[in-house]
Amino acid sequence: MTASPSPRPDAPSPSLQSEAIPSPQDNPKQLLGVYVKGMVMGAADIVPGVSGGTIALIAGIYERLINALGSIGPSLWRVFRQEGGIKGLLAVWRYVDATFLLCLLLGIGTSIVTLAGIIKNLLDTQPLLIWSFFFGLVVATVIILLTEIKRWNVARAGLFIIGLVAAVVISSMPLLTTTPSLPYLFFAGAVAICAMILPGISGSFILLLLGAYDTVLEAVHTFNFSIIITVMAGMVSGLLLFTHLLKWLLAHYYQGTLVLLTGFIAGSLVKVWPWKTDALGTLNAEAINNVLPWHYPSGPHWLTTLGLMLLGAILVSALSWWGHRSNRRLN
Repeated sequence: MTASPSPRPDAPSPSLQSEAIPSPQDNPKQLLGVYVKGMVMGAADIVPGVSGGTIALIAGIYERLINALGSIGPSLWRVFRQEGGIKGLLAVWRYVDATFLLCLLLGIGTSIVTLAGIIKNLLDTQPLLIWSFFFGLVVATVIILLTEIKRWNVARAGLFIIGLVAAVVISSMPLLTTTPSLPYLFFAGAVAICAMILPGISGSFILLLLGAYDTVLEAVHTFNFSIIITVMAGMVSGLLLFTHLLKWLLAHYYQGTLVLLTGFIAGSLVKVWPWKTDALGTLNAEAINNVLPWHYPSGPHWLTTLGLMLLGAILVSALSWWGHRSNRRLN
């Protein structure tokens, strides 16, 4: 029996390694789990300020997702040519971990189609409640990920601060008001998908900043396929370019990349701060003017807000436990 190779010093910890290599061990129960995690990612992506990448990271599927997406490229033709025909297509399917991606995308799509209207309505009518829930979710995520950092040094502390500051700056940018054209929507989709993959930076918030969020959400509601296809084409283009960089970073500098991503998530707390008003001091789901709880127009609502924060923290902790448990079974 040959000895197992020693892990690289910067390798992900077992709790976050997340099925990085396409595994033939996926059974229907595990694929159902991927589908459910995709639904949670989709629900998070609908909220302008919460990233589906954050959910993927805490659920233990982030590195596998990046590796699968990063494998899509010119090398697929080489993989196909080695076998050719049906066998070549099956080899390509396995190479890109397509079963995993399909189940995840089906889950994300299910959430977007079924929950977009509900979450948009809650953002419009009960912004304090939904932001409180996600604030607790993000705080718990930051705490969990900080425990995964093996060794802190000056460089990693600097990366954390860079990620935090970048997310705060992006979250504080003024919103654009424009009537987006199809080429503009293509560009917005490409930028938004890069943000969607990055934990802590919400793709839907980028769409909001670019003035395309309402247009895209309305297109989903009304099945406006010209807009939907244009945005999706932009997303695919941005995704294929960006994930190759992330895949390389995760393979060579996992801990440093994790620190940077955790900084992004911590900085996003500025956007998901529950007590916010618009420029006129009135309640507004898309406002970026944060106020102290006791300056909120209708009062802090401590019992409700703290209860929802606790609920968000409990749910993300349960999701993290589920991701750890799934990874232990695969390792």
